Amino acid sequence: MSDNSLRLVWIYPDLLSTYGDQGNALVVERRARQRGLDVARLDVRSDQAIPTSGDIYLIGGGEDRPQRLAAERLRRDGGLHRAVGNGAIVFSVCAGYQILGHEFINDLGQREPGLGLLDVHSTRGEGERCVGDVLGDIDARLGLPPLTGFENHQGITHLGPTARPFANVRLGKGNGTGDGTEGAYNDTVFGTYMHGPVLARNPLIADLLLKLALDVNALPPIDDRWYEALRSERIAAAQQPA
Repeated sequence: MSDNSLRLVWIYPDLLSTYGDQGNALVVERRARQRGLDVARLDVRSDQAIPTSGDIYLIGGGEDRPQRLAAERLRRDGGLHRAVGNGAIVFSVCAGYQILGHEFINDLGQREPGLGLLDVHSTRGEGERCVGDVLGDIDARLGLPPLTGFENHQGITHLGPTARPFANVRLGKGNGTGDGTEGAYNDTVFGTYMHGPVLARNPLIADLLLKLALDVNALPPIDDRWYEALRSERIAAAQQPA
């Protein structure tokens, strides 16, 4: 990686890319390049060490067994902890979101330790899976428009006192706790259940990650017509009567 590049790290595409979440890496990379930024993207497989010098780390969703394997390897590796200690930004989806918490229920029905980078813990829901389109309002402190995404999870994620809800849902289940929350974040670490890919449906979240990584308040404008067309179509479809 060049020292002058924005360093983008996609974690474990061989384990955690079941639901098309690698599209999030494509969106961040493209939106950075559209602004003239040099981007060095590294896809790190589960048999490789996590680099500690990245700027933005992305983690996707996956099935239960790959999730357990990913958590085990990330705990042993320790690189993501060190990267966050260096100020890196982390954005995680679904299984990746649960891994960043204190613990989750693995494919063996056991409590699996997470990384503790978010003050959340996840349990297994007893009812129907949370499946379908989601609309919500992102925490006003982040200055972002409404959230659109697609959820497909059995897990229920409970927020601890130092985790802020990423959004509050108007449609959908979100964290599954019944309190209307969706996802969680602290200063540099974000988690959500949203697929879609979520950054294609919410490009200003990608821009937020870039601003945090670059430590700037604004980015040069780019043509968002394609993204806005997708957002409008998915929001309208979600609001149609069943």
